Amino acid sequence: MHNTQSSSVIAKLISILLLVGALTACGEEPQSESIISDADVVGMTLEDVVTALETGALSSAALVESYLARIESVDRRGPTLNAVIAINPDAMARAAESDARRAAGNAKSRLDGVPVLLKDNIESLDPMATTAGSTALIDNVTGRDSPLVASLRSSGAIVLGKTNLSQWANYRSTKSVSGWSSVGGLVKNPHVLDRQACGSSSGSASATAASLAAASVGTETNGSIICPSQVNGVVGLKPTHGLLSIEHIVPIAATQDTAGPITKSVAGAALLLDGMTSWDYGFFDGLDANVVKGMRVGVMNFSLNDNPRLTSAFEEALGALEGLGAELVSIDEFARDDGFWQSSDIVMKAEFNTYMTEYLASSPADIPVRSLAELVEFNQAQASVEQAIFDQDIFVSALEATSLDSESYQRALSVVKAATRENGIDLLLSQYDVDILVGPSGPVSPRVDVVNGDVWPAWAGAGSLAAVSGYPNLTVPMGDIAGVPVGISFMSGNGTDQLLLSVGLAFEQAKQASRSPTFKPTVSVDEMTFLD
Repeated sequence: MHNTQSSSVIAKLISILLLVGALTACGEEPQSESIISDADVVGMTLEDVVTALETGALSSAALVESYLARIESVDRRGPTLNAVIAINPDAMARAAESDARRAAGNAKSRLDGVPVLLKDNIESLDPMATTAGSTALIDNVTGRDSPLVASLRSSGAIVLGKTNLSQWANYRSTKSVSGWSSVGGLVKNPHVLDRQACGSSSGSASATAASLAAASVGTETNGSIICPSQVNGVVGLKPTHGLLSIEHIVPIAATQDTAGPITKSVAGAALLLDGMTSWDYGFFDGLDANVVKGMRVGVMNFSLNDNPRLTSAFEEALGALEGLGAELVSIDEFARDDGFWQSSDIVMKAEFNTYMTEYLASSPADIPVRSLAELVEFNQAQASVEQAIFDQDIFVSALEATSLDSESYQRALSVVKAATRENGIDLLLSQYDVDILVGPSGPVSPRVDVVNGDVWPAWAGAGSLAAVSGYPNLTVPMGDIAGVPVGISFMSGNGTDQLLLSVGLAFEQAKQASRSPTFKPTVSVDEMTFLD
């Protein structure tokens, strides 16, 4: 499952390990320098890291040390990505424990000793606050694990730190700047530094692309795994809603919120998802790239925008699927219920008002806010910090949201679920007799605009169908436009996570579109090519 580059990295590491062993056997002291270089770190996928740990080519301590050095050189200095918001002070101690287990032949799982970053709305019992990017939660050290983190911990994975995010998971203002938080600053896209890293899992995707950890965990309510993953050129899976518990994750909307893996490869996403679910589903072992042959694939042409370069990249991606033996079926039209977005707004604000207040009230930490109303007051009092770039109009309007037991909420929830399930993804699958749906994962990332807020081009993709329905969605790199990554999105029905991962693996192997970031300052006119 390795590409040629990553396979060579592992081969190099193993050869160095053998050399070190030979020198030691001859009574010679090996060189003190690390056996892992910065270039090797950049070239490794999660499955490469697992292989290196299993073969003894790398220790967990060496990995942690190398990733910490890279965070210092790339995130704190150099391009200053602002992707990592906090470092776990216990990471090296956990790595030493993992190395001792492996030396004794007692590794907990494939992920034992693997350094992972968590989006900073996910709680861990490590001595780090869970801030959601706000100074209101700067002391929110809860001492408890979200269930997915507990599963990773029981697998031996190491929480390396927390990633920056769009503050409050990008649900504070209609004029927000994606990737900005008052705690962590603005996350940069490592491919082209003045382009959006998207939100809200901007830090998780940027950090993964820049090789600041072996993998990361993001969260999504409506696009917050898929969008940042695609614009940062990595793999992101928004799993089936309910596959992972959302307990001890700072909430938005419980009927849509989920965590998911963000990795450099599809196999890596399957590995991390296994660890997040306590290995109950066997996603990695269940990967089967042969499933694409003979598969009917619904092409969501209705989800394209007016960018000819994006259309061209998508058509090339479709050619790769055809080359794998897939039968492409065009889907040119799709219309949602006229009241969909209004109903979605009712659902989101009602759930946010209820669940945010519940979360703040129940935190065991000493925090200054215990309700959404108190949070609004805090932001007003700390406006120079919290509202330096944009306001909190969503928060304010959510204070007046309807209750969860109201008829208006129940009616709105029924509308949005029907529009995305039986009249959405399920309808498209059955009407066109297809196994999966594909479309662009989003538009080409625009330049950051801190004055006007997010200024995105006409939207591309249909990720909201998967987000609101609760069905899975996988994005895989399909190329780039002048160095700005773009991705292809795979969707299907409820519980089809394994199918999507297998299709994504086949596509990834065929297209080989993943690229390491080069930290370009911007896109120049000289890099543009003629359009046929």
